Amino acid sequence: MVLHKKTVSFVALFLLLLVISSNYVLYHSSFGLQSLPANLNGVVVGSILDLSLVAPLLFLAWQRKFNLKHFIVLMATGLIAARFIIPNEYLASFQSVMWLGIGIEGVLILFELSLLFMLVKNVPPILRRIKSSSLPLLFSFSRAVNEKFPKQTFLHVLSSEMLMFYYAFGTWKKKPSAEGNTFTLYKRSSFITFQIMIIHAIIIETLGLHWLLHNTSVILSIVLLILNIYSIVFFLGDIQALRLNPLRVEDDRLYVSFGLSKRMEISFSDIAEIVEDAHILQQKVPNTTIEFIARDFETVHPDLLLILKSPIEATLFMGIKKKYQQVAIRVDDSHVFKKIVKERLEKNKQNI
Repeated sequence: MVLHKKTVSFVALFLLLLVISSNYVLYHSSFGLQSLPANLNGVVVGSILDLSLVAPLLFLAWQRKFNLKHFIVLMATGLIAARFIIPNEYLASFQSVMWLGIGIEGVLILFELSLLFMLVKNVPPILRRIKSSSLPLLFSFSRAVNEKFPKQTFLHVLSSEMLMFYYAFGTWKKKPSAEGNTFTLYKRSSFITFQIMIIHAIIIETLGLHWLLHNTSVILSIVLLILNIYSIVFFLGDIQALRLNPLRVEDDRLYVSFGLSKRMEISFSDIAEIVEDAHILQQKVPNTTIEFIARDFETVHPDLLLILKSPIEATLFMGIKKKYQQVAIRVDDSHVFKKIVKERLEKNKQNI
């Protein structure tokens, strides 16, 4: 079943890229232009349908979830993309359709701006809630935003981006917690060194590609420049978030995060079993397992596997939520970590 879902997702992504690339080649290559018929209306209609209906459906199939709001947004985005992919002289008869996409995007942008205004208006109480909390910032900030705006996906994504910029630029004078109930996840690996290498590679690639593409495609060079700058900011924030948010063991729960990419709050009452058997830990983990493991060039395995009584929600990149049945964890001081987790789990069972 898992293999089937992965296969469907892969096929959907392949078809999505095929639809977009084939429409681009059709209007922007000598081969494509030569194959266009004298009456272009049918071809243009087909391209508009491809970009506003087929591509959104394939994107949602790739993501393996369907949401009406997301579908409408993707349709409008496809119509706007059609304005850039299809030359203006071919769109003369379809301007009203193109403006429809711009109108839908405009309404959605105004709605999201109103949500942004609400978030800014509620910043003082959110900050007060964070300061009064003993939780790590990654958890306290998200919890405070969720209490104010429980069902606003846009604001959860925005708050995730705010955390990224905060950790990238506002935390370099802060020091990691050294409390006895906290455990780092990265010191037994070269993960941070690997991240720094990626940042250097992105900087070099940005300088080279921007100079190379600037004379041929200014728009493409600017888009790649923005994406690369965003990637650098993300990796800087991810490194700081990983350093400043070690795994925390409280009396009744675990707070575990891995940089900005994933975090999870696990109550000991939700843990059914702790697996330490090396043979099991070295096997390939199923798709229902979330890993908090610093990986570099070497193959590493978790120190323990938490089997949950029922799937628990984790927060991933950009505030995306997903539930997992198992949690694989690798910490730097594994002996002490295992001991304290077992003690807290046993204590929790006795209190039930």
